[in-house]
Amino acid sequence: MKKWTPVLGTAFLVIAFADVNAQAPPKAPTMQQVLDASKPSDWRATDPDNTLYVDLPAGRVVIELAPAFAPLHAANIKTMVREHYFDGLAILRVQDNFVTQWGDPDTDQPDKARPLGKASKTLAAEFERAITKDLPFTRLPDGDVYASEVGFTNGMPAARDPKTGKTWLAHCYGMFGVGRDNGAETGSGAELYVVIGHAPRQLDRNIAVVGRVVRGMELLSALPRGTGALGFYEKPEQRLAIKSVRLAAEVPAAERTPLEILRTDTPTFMALVESRRNRSDDWYKVPAGRIDLCNVPIPVRAPREQSTR
Repeated sequence: MKKWTPVLGTAFLVIAFADVNAQAPPKAPTMQQVLDASKPSDWRATDPDNTLYVDLPAGRVVIELAPAFAPLHAANIKTMVREHYFDGLAILRVQDNFVTQWGDPDTDQPDKARPLGKASKTLAAEFERAITKDLPFTRLPDGDVYASEVGFTNGMPAARDPKTGKTWLAHCYGMFGVGRDNGAETGSGAELYVVIGHAPRQLDRNIAVVGRVVRGMELLSALPRGTGALGFYEKPEQRLAIKSVRLAAEVPAAERTPLEILRTDTPTFMALVESRRNRSDDWYKVPAGRIDLCNVPIPVRAPREQSTR
């Protein structure tokens, strides 16, 4: 009987392992698998009336405005764009791990500064707005350091405080804001910036955030860093000229950059968030189990484009 024991034991172990493998749960889908399974209704086209094309020598930066959060600033920027205010101005500041900023290099010299035309020089602060039922909000359950609730509204990372009834856009990578002086009402939109580094969330509710770059971030984040204080370029020849800024609606259809953005109010988006919260890619050995607001990607694609950017 003894000489049969190892054989029986081995057979038992093989059966046991086979049973474990048979009951092993399937791997959760990766982000790419979630996107591959998405439906056309999971995507939305950018609105030409609220999309800016910032054309630089190296290419085009596409920015989606968020008038629901900063309607006065969005309207003022569009007024300046229609009057070609930004054409020929320059990128003035590139501060490492912080922002890229552009505007009029002569703004502090009244005799040389470019006139704002029909645009307002000052605007009421739009650092936050009221929470309303018509404003969608897809909440993340992971918690946040800077706000009691965070999530997404119309494709933008947002935060809110139910106690005060206020909501605001968050300073994640690629967010688009309006520079200002010390006064809360001094930001007209004549000076604009894009976050190119680690999310500076301390700026939330201290400045008007009016949109997000949806394509072309590499054209802003890879620029030479300014050597002056706060990353400003010290010499005029260091500045990068802006060829033009246009509303997509005013650009001929053949010259537009058609894009679709994954909606943030669908089960597909929540599946994408889960795929990033608990990574099932073969490389990952320990899923994080949590995700930060600014680490959730919002995929953008050209129509019928297979890869996301």
